Amino acid sequence: MEIASEYSTIQTDEAVAVVNMPSGDSAFLVTRYEDVKTVLGDRRFSRAATLAEGAPRLGPVPQNFPTLLNMDPPDHSRVRKMISGTFTARRVNTLVPHIEQHVSSFLTDMIVAGPDADLIESFAAKLPVQIICELLGVPMSDRPQFGAWSRAFLATTSKEYTPEQVKEAQVALFTYLNQLIETKKADPQGDILSELAVQNAEDPRISDLELVFLGVTLLVAGHETTVNMIGNGIFALLLEPTKLDELRDRPELIDTAIEELLRLFGPGTEGLLRIATEDVELSGVLIPAGSAVLPSLVAANRDEDKFEDAQSCALDRDEAQHLSFSHGPHFCIGASLARAELRISFNEILRRLPGLALAVDPAEVPRPEGLLVNGVARLPITWDADAARALHEKDSHTLLDSHTLQEQIQ
Repeated sequence: MEIASEYSTIQTDEAVAVVNMPSGDSAFLVTRYEDVKTVLGDRRFSRAATLAEGAPRLGPVPQNFPTLLNMDPPDHSRVRKMISGTFTARRVNTLVPHIEQHVSSFLTDMIVAGPDADLIESFAAKLPVQIICELLGVPMSDRPQFGAWSRAFLATTSKEYTPEQVKEAQVALFTYLNQLIETKKADPQGDILSELAVQNAEDPRISDLELVFLGVTLLVAGHETTVNMIGNGIFALLLEPTKLDELRDRPELIDTAIEELLRLFGPGTEGLLRIATEDVELSGVLIPAGSAVLPSLVAANRDEDKFEDAQSCALDRDEAQHLSFSHGPHFCIGASLARAELRISFNEILRRLPGLALAVDPAEVPRPEGLLVNGVARLPITWDADAARALHEKDSHTLLDSHTLQEQIQ
């Protein structure tokens, strides 16, 4: 899981290089940390301009919908304000017991079934979908469809999907969210989509179409990146067993470890494409107005000028300051939720699956190409079944004793 040598060469020798994107259009690839941070946060680099007719695009399938990800201030600020209080650290803290319950349930199913298992299918692909769908109020019967829709929605150059299939998934997702929001307006429940639908009906701040696209953004971005980060992070630890043992033996490192794994193995390779709205100079390279600019998150996060011994994984690294959640107006609004899911997942996976190891050669772990997020398609793992079952039985008895004590106190 090393950084591509091309990124390192560009970062060292050029900093900014002209590259051809899968669409056939050219772009300035930006690789150094400070330059990437500038592209992400400076209003001279526009997301909205990528929607213009004839604008350069990343892949052959246009991602030209006016979602929150494709807006600039002040429109971006107006729409984002609708959900500014949705994923605050305080609100996420109230969700922790709920996340813990789901993590425990999925791991219990794996332990009871016994090794081997695909961690993506059995755990990583389930947890974030379950959490975000519950928060948004997506009916249980509709949830299995979202994984397929999201993967196709995020496809850029993937050979797994034709342009027609991507378009079909996009239309299906938009249509579903539109119908769901209309249902929430008529019969609101205690979920985020209901809150947004009622709030906007009483005090319209965004259009009905913007509300639908906001729902799509929350649903897709709210789970797909976390699915991939669980897979990437565990895969990285399995490739370095000493790091896995270190984190299992020192659970107090979990917060800095999560940030370090996000820095090195974050789910985004490149940030979202921007268009320069005026001439801008980065590291001595002039980027003319109208040019496409592609900020490389993976290169920035491994910039030796920013991070000491940047290629190594230091689970106790302080002040990681990675860009995996982006920066500026488009900083991930669900970062607190993602961190909570990752922290709980990693702690419990390492605790409840003694002897955790890859069940296949690392070269056999498939990594799909052409998606806006970067991850592993499958992660076959194995573990010490007897030790895991013994620990599960011990946890079950402890929980039962705790419930009995509470009943006696009451």
